[in-house]
Amino acid sequence: MSLQSFILSTSLAVFVIVLGGSTVAWGGDLDRLSITDLQRRLAEIDSELAGLAHMSLNSGVGPIGFRSSSHTEAEHSEWARVDLGREAVIDEIVLVPALWRDLNAGFVSDAFPSSLRILAGTAGDPTGSVVAEFRDTAPLLPRIAPLVVPTGGIRASWVKIETDRLSRRAFDGRFIFQLAEMLVFADQENLALRRPVSISHNDVDSPAWNSVFLVDGILPYVMNSGRGNPSLAFISEIGIGDRPAIEINLQQKYPVSGIRLHAVDQSDTVPQIYPGDYALPRSFRVEGASDAGFTDAQLLMEASQASIYELGPIMEWSFKENDCSYLRVTALEPYFSQESGRNGTRIGYAEIEVLADGLNVAVSKPASAAFRPASSGRRFESLTDGQNLYGRILPVRQWLGELARRHDLETARPLVVAELSKKHSRTRTVLTWMFWLAALLAGAIAFILFYAHFRGRRQEKNIRERIAANLHDELGANLHAIGLLGDLAKDAVDSREDLVDTLDRIRSLTERTGSAARNCAHMVLARGVCEDLVEEMRRDCRRLLADLEHSITFEGEEILRRLSRRKRIDLYLLHKEALINVIRHSGATEATTRLVARPDEIVLTISDNGCGIAGRPPPSLKRRAGLLGADLLVERPEGGGTRIVLKLKSRKFGILQ
Repeated sequence: MSLQSFILSTSLAVFVIVLGGSTVAWGGDLDRLSITDLQRRLAEIDSELAGLAHMSLNSGVGPIGFRSSSHTEAEHSEWARVDLGREAVIDEIVLVPALWRDLNAGFVSDAFPSSLRILAGTAGDPTGSVVAEFRDTAPLLPRIAPLVVPTGGIRASWVKIETDRLSRRAFDGRFIFQLAEMLVFADQENLALRRPVSISHNDVDSPAWNSVFLVDGILPYVMNSGRGNPSLAFISEIGIGDRPAIEINLQQKYPVSGIRLHAVDQSDTVPQIYPGDYALPRSFRVEGASDAGFTDAQLLMEASQASIYELGPIMEWSFKENDCSYLRVTALEPYFSQESGRNGTRIGYAEIEVLADGLNVAVSKPASAAFRPASSGRRFESLTDGQNLYGRILPVRQWLGELARRHDLETARPLVVAELSKKHSRTRTVLTWMFWLAALLAGAIAFILFYAHFRGRRQEKNIRERIAANLHDELGANLHAIGLLGDLAKDAVDSREDLVDTLDRIRSLTERTGSAARNCAHMVLARGVCEDLVEEMRRDCRRLLADLEHSITFEGEEILRRLSRRKRIDLYLLHKEALINVIRHSGATEATTRLVARPDEIVLTISDNGCGIAGRPPPSLKRRAGLLGADLLVERPEGGGTRIVLKLKSRKFGILQ
């Protein structure tokens, strides 16, 4: 493997390790999503949030909900059971937490049970079956939104909520079970509305915590749908009499079974001007009829609010189903107003919803009364336009479902944003690594180019030295021999036979000189020479040592074949130079060559029985050993002659040379 390839492969390996390490660190659910997927999910969340109802809290005074007895320890059983009054297929239960204003976190749920089990059953099944169970409600918290629990469409006439592990309430740290509201839906109808509630314990004497408030339909939220147009609430003029009435023409018969009244907006500031009861009658009556004169009027319901704890932003009642074309709401005890120096009765609502099968059938239907509005902006049309001060009024089930969905999305959104931020940070880290790796690769490439240039210059120098050595060793000797033979030819001018023999010898030397010159050219091009080192060394032995007894042996020929061409050439030339020295200077009659190639070392041994070499190794052999980067040793064995030993490391940095 070349040095260039080694550097490039190492750089790529480091690059893969960096990217691979980043990928491994990206585990988990959101971790599996790419930046594009996270951006798409964030856009989907924002798009869905834009179409959902907003969480707006009621800042007035009113009922809070149900609170159990308090305890000093969490391990206590508490429950609340609602009798639905009839058996029906229920498909959703909604639990609304009681809220607390935390100094740091803002509004949070207060004393939401640590464990929760919801059961439902029929009159003949007092035990019932488990609809849903949360052994640990911590994953549901913190929340101020309602908790929507699908039931899968079971038949039931009662629903029970129970817990065996209470939570601390915020203000004194005691353990209780409390909820603001429980709703049980069969399609759009809340079957739990104002139904009887039985509880485990309640030693709370505050009128705001009565168990009836668990199912009074009054929620701690203001309906803010985030869509539609705002509408000012209807308010009558002052002094409208003792029993003012508002009539609604439904324009056709409907099986009316409930009414939902929206309180007048108390003010445009917080805190509000009024405690939450402005213009609302203390007691009222609802009648239905088939004709506009109410000659066949039927009493649908009467209700009275004895205290402020029975009033809220939205108040709902259900009653026995009746077919009606007209509806009349009569204030039996109207609100008494003292404003701007004027005293008198008045009445007002933001909306009157008339319910049939849980849906409002009074939308856009005409409303009228025997009195006038307080101002031109407080129109009768506001009573049935389906809008409040915040826009469109939604069915309660849809509204609560959207609040629950908003909670889920707003809980998920910071996680997506955080993961997106982490991925952007990791991407920046990877890009930084890539920048430095690119700089490293650029530096490595520059080094490789410099090294290649330096190596090329060094190779040129080595080639020149090899050519010079080869020319000196063989061409020089041949030319010198030709010169000597030329002198002999002069002396043999008078002898034809001697002259021809001398000229033949000159001819032979010139051919050998040409062959040597061609070998130098081939060596420069690094091709055509030493394709088979073993065979060429044998050929040189046969040619150069023809007049001597000689032998040549090899071990590890496979390793020799894998040597680089340049190493094979240098090894071949050194062996050839050693043989020429033997025949020219040693006077030997015998010579042996042994080449042993091992995985880590190559040893070349050349021996003869000649006169031996006195002093240092011949400069030509030393020069060629230096080109090889090998160690050269010249010895005189005890039996006489000369032994030349060349040792060459076959591997450098673990790579075959």
